[in-house]
Amino acid sequence: MSLTSADSERLVRLLADTGAGDQRAFAQLYEACSSHLFGLLLRMLKRRDWAEEALQDCFLRVWQKADTYAPEKGAPLTWLMTVARYRALDLIRMKRPEVEMPEEGEEAPMTFADVGESPEDRAVEREGLGMLRDCMRDLQSEQKRSVPLAYYEGYTHQELARVMNAPLGTVKSWVRRGLTRLRECLDGTVSGGTR
Repeated sequence: MSLTSADSERLVRLLADTGAGDQRAFAQLYEACSSHLFGLLLRMLKRRDWAEEALQDCFLRVWQKADTYAPEKGAPLTWLMTVARYRALDLIRMKRPEVEMPEEGEEAPMTFADVGESPEDRAVEREGLGMLRDCMRDLQSEQKRSVPLAYYEGYTHQELARVMNAPLGTVKSWVRRGLTRLRECLDGTVSGGTR
């Protein structure tokens, strides 16, 4: 889902109206974003029934917390995807209690007003983001573009091929090699090695 600035502005308005209790705006927000969020959830959960359940939970949370969305802190789609990711993690915890999953503060920052983070949590997060940013600089230009689109924006390989105007196999290779390089770089950084 590639958003223009007009699309983003529309989502910001829909979130604001939803936060004010406008059911019509909420329905339009669902129409605009549900298929994209469902795709992300399906890739994370690997089961259609779980993805459907997580999507329902996600939009319930959006309805409850849309008034806490702050446009100056991030794009509306990024906020919605963060909500979806946390619903997926919650569902995995519930369905597979033996699998230890990270707590909400250990992943990406939540922008909900009711979630507090300690200064230590924020410092650790900033350090991790700084290492990731440094490692991203080492990637080839196609990898720098394809990896964030795939893993932060939720693009499928087919969507990436279309957006980047490249063959599907090439795009898959960019993402795979980019992730491998990032993993090697981050492992070397964390263990004190050199890149």
